[in-house]
Amino acid sequence: MPDPQDIVEIPGIANPAGGPPSAPATRNWLGVFFKCCHVYGRMYRLPGAPRYSGRCPRCMSEVSAVVGEGGTSQRIFVAE
Repeated sequence: MPDPQDIVEIPGIANPAGGPPSAPATRNWLGVFFKCCHVYGRMYRLPGAPRYSGRCPRCMSEVSAVVGEGGTSQRIFVAE
């Protein structure tokens, strides 16, 4: 719950909901180190699908990870 002291009212800008702003929706993700370009990125879980999907932020190579029984609790991976 946000602290009421954290709410800033700016003259001329109204909150259309009439109350404090809601928190953004969270998306499930996995961290990925892309060896191809030596950069980090994220794979996001596809709505209604049992897998995560993403792309290298530099060269746009595709990666995916399937969710299933016997998997891992690991949250960061290396894409080669």
